Amino acid sequence: MKIIRHLTPGGPAYAALQPDGSARAIEGDIFGDHRATTNAVKPGKLLSPVQPVSILCIGLNYRQHAAETGAKIPIWPVLFMKNPGAVQHPGDPIELPQKLASTQVDYECELAIVIGRRCKNVSKADALNHVLGYTCANDVSARDWQKDFGGSQWSRGKTFDTFCPLGPVLVTRDELPYPNALKIKTLLNGQVMQDSSTADMIFDVPTLIEFLSGSTTLLPGTVILTGTPQGVGMARKPPVWLKAGDTVSIEIEKIGTLTNPVVNEPV
Repeated sequence: MKIIRHLTPGGPAYAALQPDGSARAIEGDIFGDHRATTNAVKPGKLLSPVQPVSILCIGLNYRQHAAETGAKIPIWPVLFMKNPGAVQHPGDPIELPQKLASTQVDYECELAIVIGRRCKNVSKADALNHVLGYTCANDVSARDWQKDFGGSQWSRGKTFDTFCPLGPVLVTRDELPYPNALKIKTLLNGQVMQDSSTADMIFDVPTLIEFLSGSTTLLPGTVILTGTPQGVGMARKPPVWLKAGDTVSIEIEKIGTLTNPVVNEPV
């Protein structure tokens, strides 16, 4: 099922996209018992597919990205976190920080996992049974705050408002039984900047869930960003940084395209 979250007069609601492009209302708890009804709906403004309870992010998880940055292949997944308030909807702007100013804001296409069932100490073999589905993510990163101003911690540069666009749809795991064979791209103003496959991940999706749930409860609605492939702006010569007026699109095979314009933060 391809699920959207959209704005209705009564507030956010979920709907199931049909093959002909129409949508049917979903009733029930999206993280529990739910079903697509026969009630056709005209979607309102498209929202992020979920409002995460937490956002767990993995760094240096593609071999070619590690190579382009000169980093060693990690022994364990590298974890950092984003504030759930960083989520941005499809089509809404990425804001370049002005109050805590950054001149080095970068794009990062990523496959996002949405956890559907509360879990802890999950085995790799059982990990995908706890997944609700997958969506596109842009792990927007202020590299100067990440590398130079953040006291060696990544989170400041990763968690400004609007730095986690998600969408446009949530594809349930039954439609993506093997998430580590998907083409993944970033386009900046129509130009392909990142072009890879989730097969290049160092730690695949089941391994990440096993690791992140180790001695740790993952609640329904937890979003996991799984890392970015090679081609980031930071690694280019000269570097390519986002600027007001840009448009960034994240494309993942079998999921869709997440597009956001870039503006300066209103101050």
